[in-house]
Amino acid sequence: MKNKGAKPSLNNTDIACDLQRHYNFTLGRFDSRVKTPYLLKALALTVRDRLMERWRVTREQENAAQPKRVYYLSLEFLLGRSLSNAIKNIGAQAEVEQALHSYGCTLEDLETEEIDAGLGNGGLGRLAACFLDSCATLNYPVMGYGIRYEYGMFHQSLESGRQIESPDHWLRDGNPWELERPDHRRRIQFHGRTESYTDDLGARHMRWVDTSDIYALAYDMPIPGYNTQTVNTLRLWKATATDEFNLNEFNAGDYAEAVAEKNLAEQITMVLYPNDASENGKELRLRQQYFLASASLQDVIEQHLEHCGGFAHFADKNCFQLNDTHPTIAIAELMRLLMDEHRLEWDAAWAITNNTMAYTNHTLLPEALERWSVHLFSALLPRLLEIIYEINARFLVQVAQRWPGDTERQRRMSLIEEGDEPMVRMAYLGIVGSFSVNGVAVLHSRLLKEDLFRDFYELWPHKFNNKTNGVTPRRWLSHCNPSLADLITQSIGDAWQKDLSQLEALRACVNDQSFTQQWANIKRQNKARLSDLVKSNTGVTFNPDSLFDVQVKRIHEYKRQLLNIMHVIHLYDRIARGDTQGLQPRCVLIGGKAAPGYYLAKLIIKLANNVASVVNSDPNVASLLQVVFLPNYCVSAMEVIAPAADLSEQISTAGKEASGTGNMKFMMNGALTIGTYDGANIEILEAVGASNFFLFGLKVEEISAHRVACTPNQIIESDVDLSRVMQLLECGHFSLFESNLFDPIVNSIRNPHDPWMVAADFRGYIDEQQRAIECYQNRELWVKKSIFNTAASGRFSSDRTITEYANDIWKL
Repeated sequence: MKNKGAKPSLNNTDIACDLQRHYNFTLGRFDSRVKTPYLLKALALTVRDRLMERWRVTREQENAAQPKRVYYLSLEFLLGRSLSNAIKNIGAQAEVEQALHSYGCTLEDLETEEIDAGLGNGGLGRLAACFLDSCATLNYPVMGYGIRYEYGMFHQSLESGRQIESPDHWLRDGNPWELERPDHRRRIQFHGRTESYTDDLGARHMRWVDTSDIYALAYDMPIPGYNTQTVNTLRLWKATATDEFNLNEFNAGDYAEAVAEKNLAEQITMVLYPNDASENGKELRLRQQYFLASASLQDVIEQHLEHCGGFAHFADKNCFQLNDTHPTIAIAELMRLLMDEHRLEWDAAWAITNNTMAYTNHTLLPEALERWSVHLFSALLPRLLEIIYEINARFLVQVAQRWPGDTERQRRMSLIEEGDEPMVRMAYLGIVGSFSVNGVAVLHSRLLKEDLFRDFYELWPHKFNNKTNGVTPRRWLSHCNPSLADLITQSIGDAWQKDLSQLEALRACVNDQSFTQQWANIKRQNKARLSDLVKSNTGVTFNPDSLFDVQVKRIHEYKRQLLNIMHVIHLYDRIARGDTQGLQPRCVLIGGKAAPGYYLAKLIIKLANNVASVVNSDPNVASLLQVVFLPNYCVSAMEVIAPAADLSEQISTAGKEASGTGNMKFMMNGALTIGTYDGANIEILEAVGASNFFLFGLKVEEISAHRVACTPNQIIESDVDLSRVMQLLECGHFSLFESNLFDPIVNSIRNPHDPWMVAADFRGYIDEQQRAIECYQNRELWVKKSIFNTAASGRFSSDRTITEYANDIWKL
């Protein structure tokens, strides 16, 4: 029997004992027949017990050493499932499997029961999750701050090929990984007005009064590092009213009004990314951003004062990394807290703010840079707007001193965009208020300096730097592709899991016939597993011996799922006409969600499904080509898709994709990339070599000249294959009972101002796809190229990225 108060061990007997205790007594289950949802929760609690001691020791060691700490503020954390990741990181797989044996199930059985924590929209949120994993693995004192959305990224289903959104209530069965922290409750203010007052020492200050307040409640989730004792923290905030209900109204019988304040407050953390097409949606999104920033900053300041007693060394001990433009309001909020709540003068507060804030930009699309109307800001956050105006006034003095008389430049660089409806430019606030501004791929960072933020780069070149994104190899190779991970470990040892550059040693294995055969067998097993997933979700049976051609990511015009669909139409047309020479059986999988208010993206989903229906129902075509749109793409789906892909579609318009991380996950698992010279594709190409990458398309420098020289209609007329594709789209072949359905898509392709250059890149894409097929038909050569891709993926580990952040920006 275990000693009372003994620390939970990784001994399989102790794990089995605790699993039974949680199942029987914590959850009250005494069924003769085991119910897997309860067993899943019992196992999660058993694993959490083993994290708890490491979590406690991590906090105690940090409190004793008082190192510089980093706080990662992100509106998204796309965590996915936590159970297997935690078990792997603490090294308890074998013991857990043995404990589950007596219940007649396996860890894999329970994994599928766990709900994805979908607190993110895509790459941005998944990157944040990868970064937290790497920070803990590398023993860096980094804490994540986010929002505990009641409903995560919506659940996507298909109805007649159209996207249908339904709520993703990921908390419906509770979250066994979280701990509520009522001692970290924070008060958040909205609305009201500002006034000045004189303190006891005769100094003038401002205060924010007559506000509508809510509380932010803290929920902590453990983030364990791999093969280390460090367990860091992700703190998620939930909004709640200051009073549960109005007792007088309740007693008067007005029950709805009695709880109205509570309901209004809780809306803030109800849904990830409300549709901001309406004014109410815009206000809610701004509320979310301020809610996250204010709660997190108050939390950090309180912790700092508790251990350090004042602000003299605040900038030496704390750094805030702002994950994209969403949390840049933290700059104005930190100024408010320091001046209004802690009575620092402007210069002292600005010195602290400007030396603790670091801003990561994740997009080159101007519409994604967060602009808020001054009118909305004034009504919702009047004190913050005053501070932003003051920051702007002082900043424009600097601009005027640097470029005397250049009023046009002052207008361009102002934090306030003038016009009929003045707007606050939040990205500019992020640059002005931060000591570091980084892009997330070499090309992206260059374009920020040369184009989007050129004026700011000319003023402050020292602020700008690049940190190419990465993904954690623990989840995106070791966990999701265990057979391949085992083969790699058998060949080069297991140190690669914490030093991915060691995968370079795989290059020496490409001439080992036994190794390459095992590599090919594992890929086929993974393709069979994906085929099962596709079958269960779509009814279509993929042939594992076909080329698996995959594009999964958020649906957006710049990501060019449309170009992929046009290639499918081209192949369909060839096969239907009997032009099959040189073709290879191919299974095309497309997946991703469109923003609810994004009409054209949703129409592209409809087109993909209509094309798939036509292709798959034609027996003369289906033997060479199958197509599916996989509904509800998510992290757990990607864990099956990435190991199975042969060809990774990374076909964004050059200059539009900041980095991409899906490209890295596919490469890590041995897929070859067909892609444009864009984002991290460029660095993947450099790493693996041109012979192991299928490159096509205009480069960013070529687009403007091409647009002038040649219109889409001219391109279509001069290209027989493209003309056939357009004819099939325009004649309604894929919408026989919905005439003119896809006219908006056709018009976008023919538009002479098409920013996505779909027609312009079609021929290069088709030709490179044919080269990929020819390469795939030499299976021995393809396997070698697959190995080369995995071997070259070391630089795309998030461990490398985080080490660069820690050394260059955070100065840990």
